[in-house]
Amino acid sequence: MPRVLADYEPNQVLYYFEQLCAIPHGSGNVKKVADYLCFFAKLHNLTFYRDGADNVVIRKEASPGYGHLPTVILQGHTDMVCAKVPESAHDFEKDGLELIVDGDLLHANGTTLGGDNGIAVAMALALLAADDIDHPKLEVVLTSDEEIGLVGAKALDYSKLNGKFLMNLDSEAEGILTVSCAGGSMTTVTLPFVREHAEGNVYTVRIHGLTGGHSGAEIHKGRANAAVLAGEFLAECGAKVVCAEGGCADNAIMTECILTVCGSDVETAASVCETRFAERYPEENIKVTCTPTGETGAEAATADLGGYLRKAPYGIQAMSKEIDGLVQTSLNVGILRTEGDAFVLTYSVRSSVESEKNALNASVKEIARSFGGDAVTEGEYPAWEYRKNSPLRDLMTSVYESMYGKQMKVEAIHAGLECGLFAGGIADLDAVSFGPDMQDIHTPREAISIESIGRTWSYLLAVLAAMKEHELTVVPAETAEPAKEKKGLFGLWKRRK
Repeated sequence: MPRVLADYEPNQVLYYFEQLCAIPHGSGNVKKVADYLCFFAKLHNLTFYRDGADNVVIRKEASPGYGHLPTVILQGHTDMVCAKVPESAHDFEKDGLELIVDGDLLHANGTTLGGDNGIAVAMALALLAADDIDHPKLEVVLTSDEEIGLVGAKALDYSKLNGKFLMNLDSEAEGILTVSCAGGSMTTVTLPFVREHAEGNVYTVRIHGLTGGHSGAEIHKGRANAAVLAGEFLAECGAKVVCAEGGCADNAIMTECILTVCGSDVETAASVCETRFAERYPEENIKVTCTPTGETGAEAATADLGGYLRKAPYGIQAMSKEIDGLVQTSLNVGILRTEGDAFVLTYSVRSSVESEKNALNASVKEIARSFGGDAVTEGEYPAWEYRKNSPLRDLMTSVYESMYGKQMKVEAIHAGLECGLFAGGIADLDAVSFGPDMQDIHTPREAISIESIGRTWSYLLAVLAAMKEHELTVVPAETAEPAKEKKGLFGLWKRRK
């Protein structure tokens, strides 16, 4: 097939991105990508290893004149969130992505693009393949299944890594250097039920047209969540639930929920809720579509799904008192399924305060138990604490200012990054995160700026080259600076990712 991106720059980066997009690589389905990465390393005579979690580490020796410098880790993840528009026939297990260029924006046809974090993989491979780029020793660490709980990063054997300086390429706004992030976990609520005969007509109710987004990047924007709206609809109509399905990932704000219900006046309730939702969320295109199945009577679940959804917390739970505009604690219900004789809901819980994260998980568990269910928390990952003394941050901000004549923004984010796990596994690690401009990640509207990819690539190469003049020195990690002092140092802290 002809390359969609053959005429765009940076050509080699986009070549590898297109190669990656041809390989299905949704979370939990990254084996073929790991195979490709190992093939790439062999092709280019690079040392590498692959672990049991399908993490791949590829090493490259330093350019002439750079051999005395400390090793630098370049890091990203190989999996992507799989979401598509309802009418799409795309099979994420088998099909490659269909890429479309619209002006400066690159996106996929009716699906997520996987720029998060395929662009990191592409930049790393372009750097490894080149023989005309100056750089110190490199360890490219490409982890698996980041989007479902940082699975690969948790399984990684950090004792095998030599680098003390890490550049994570998993950020989505150019000109911003991320240096701290929230910790989080995944909590699964199970509401068991038995089935009892319910009278009334049977309907399929589809709540759709929501904007959605990344629960770390957009939770502060107050966007509607289809599961939360489903709870409100069920309270309005009083119908019994036969089946409920919605969402694709715990960290994606749910854009659609489909209910099969049995009751009366369901169509009226759907109309009332659609009007109410449209008034509450005028910037979204929310629809509540009610379709009779033609059946009368059904074996419905006894669990009060609507009551649970109405009582369970959602969205922002606390804002930082020290850092203006930073979400401190939140949760998002991203997946709703009917599995056997139970409703199963999966949450992404985030906080930069460990005690608040634990308290929120305990609250969800308590509410689940009050409705006859339970909750299990797993996939926990630590917050990435700010370092007061960071030679890598100083170098990167200096290079950016030299290139563009303006200061780089240095920020903390509410979303989770793998940097916290790397910092916990490598003593005195100095880490930063950056990347090109992306929009609407984790949704079928996901897009990435081609020009921003080019600028970010040029910036990365400039930083690597500058390491020869500004030799990095490993500095022991100090105790995390109090947040109230951070605000004064950074000046600009925003919730972004």
